[in-house]
Amino acid sequence: MKIAVLPGDGIGPEIIEQAVLILNALGESFEIETAPVGGAAYAAHGHPLPESTLKLAKEADAILFGAVGDWKYDSLERPLRPEQAILGLRKNLNLFANFRPAILYPELAGASTLKPEIVSGLDILIIRELTGDVYFGQPRGVRESPDGPFKGQREGFDTMRYAEGEIRRIAHVAFQAAQKRDKRLTSVDKANVLETFQFWRDIVTDVHREYPDVALDHMYVDNAAMQLVRAPKKFDVMVTGNLFGDILSDAAAMLTGSIGMLPSASLDANNKGLYEPSHGSAPDIAGKGVANPLATILSAAMMLRYSLNKAQQADRIEVAVKKVLAQGLRTPDIFAVGTRKVGTKEMGAAVLQALA
Repeated sequence: MKIAVLPGDGIGPEIIEQAVLILNALGESFEIETAPVGGAAYAAHGHPLPESTLKLAKEADAILFGAVGDWKYDSLERPLRPEQAILGLRKNLNLFANFRPAILYPELAGASTLKPEIVSGLDILIIRELTGDVYFGQPRGVRESPDGPFKGQREGFDTMRYAEGEIRRIAHVAFQAAQKRDKRLTSVDKANVLETFQFWRDIVTDVHREYPDVALDHMYVDNAAMQLVRAPKKFDVMVTGNLFGDILSDAAAMLTGSIGMLPSASLDANNKGLYEPSHGSAPDIAGKGVANPLATILSAAMMLRYSLNKAQQADRIEVAVKKVLAQGLRTPDIFAVGTRKVGTKEMGAAVLQALA
């Protein structure tokens, strides 16, 4: 089985290093190949997603991705910015289903900004459609405004759109995920304002007829954001579009105390996927050895479970992470009085030692 490892920028190489150490310790015969992506790829090849990197990603059985982005590239033309690499991978590999779990480990209940009774036992799965919506809709750009009160002035514009097939396939993924959990699905939209999301609601409702064992409810995105803070445990599985999912999944991540704890998976129709931590490249702490590698290590566990059919190995990693947290080890982002502060490498070594 071939794994493409794309470390990227900022803290990406540091956290990926720890995840690869864990993978190499499992006793499996993985073929692991590394390639540049993001700002690192631009610096070396003049493009954030070189053809050689894309070729490797297409050939691999799964992709383990670090993070991309750095302030020094902010002045580049948009197609050359590091963040375009992840968008390009999603589009070229047709990774349309993003799984973002938000799980609160009991040992970290005090790290959340919400009261323990609000978040204890939290276990939400947000499924975000990844290849449509306003992020990819055409036309888009900057032009002279053709009408309205500011006619003749420059205006920026984007297009929000979803095809029926795009909505149906993500709805099927979400209903099937709900069947494996508590059989509850919340579809998040803005049907009261946006035609695109009235259409979304209609299609999700139609797909629901094929899953009578799953309870479906619809919720406007503004209310969903409020409920995530007010009563997050009312949710089990949530499904939504690209833009709303981007925002809500980050909000849900912080319920757990740190986005540095949360993995993610982006899957195609055959469960080939790209796995990455939910956090960004954090260039402000890059090279300091303080980044939390657990989200990346847990992303590797998701990769083993969903794309490589190695569920027992995934279990080993997840149990090891729980053991390390129970021992009181904490990187700075989740540190609290009474726990022991460690760095990136020490946390990775502790997980390695805890592997059953």
